[in-house]
Amino acid sequence: MIGYTTFKNARIRYSDQGEGRAIVLLHGFPLNMQVWEEFSEELSKHFRVIAIDLPGFGASESIGYFHSMELMAQCVHQVMRNLNLRRYIVAGHSMGGYAGLAFGELFPENLRGLIMFHSSSYQDSPEKKLDRDRSIENIKKRTKTFLKAATLNLFANPKDEHLKKVREIVSANSVRGMVEATEGMKDRKDREIILRFSEFPVLFIYGKHDRILPLEKMLPQTEVPRDTETVLLKNAGHMGFYEAKEESLNAIIKFANRCFRMPVE
Repeated sequence: MIGYTTFKNARIRYSDQGEGRAIVLLHGFPLNMQVWEEFSEELSKHFRVIAIDLPGFGASESIGYFHSMELMAQCVHQVMRNLNLRRYIVAGHSMGGYAGLAFGELFPENLRGLIMFHSSSYQDSPEKKLDRDRSIENIKKRTKTFLKAATLNLFANPKDEHLKKVREIVSANSVRGMVEATEGMKDRKDREIILRFSEFPVLFIYGKHDRILPLEKMLPQTEVPRDTETVLLKNAGHMGFYEAKEESLNAIIKFANRCFRMPVE
């Protein structure tokens, strides 16, 4: 089912399928909720799965000219409130993980667990901030060239069918939305402290051949939460739910079942 809700006067699109305990899927950059379609279908055999077009992506409208991770988290919270869901797992891919961790800071009482899917608690380095500025210029002036290179870098060993599908998905996004999100990612704060004092379990899923978030730089944060699990995908880059679909599904199902069995205080 495709649904819409309103957040700060903007229309937000989401999908809702399956029954039972809920898992929320948040897409990365420069994607939208359609990237989860096949993954959601499989996951919905076990859980209720809600995927959301974050503000400015897919069919969701933009809100102002700067989309912070906090704004995205608040948007997710609004969608879930409208669905009358109070406790659930949030799984965020890349940028979606940044938003998911902001959600963990703002609304920890709603989280049964957090999945950092090729994502990070670290803020951008000064060098990365400059790279974001260059990305913004390229998005504005050389959109097709930028997106072609960006989607290629997502995969360890790009397959034609994966690239074709992902490029069709990103073509539905607006230039404005991508710029607003890039500004938000550039200015996000470090949230390692949220991991350190989290009351909810955290699952990290990383690809051994990730070109966006190199594995060796990400591993230290996996030891920070008190209740933590890590899954390393040996044959994946930044898109484990495409390149290692079954392994990723099994890891999430196992983690979610454990989270949902834990007593709620």
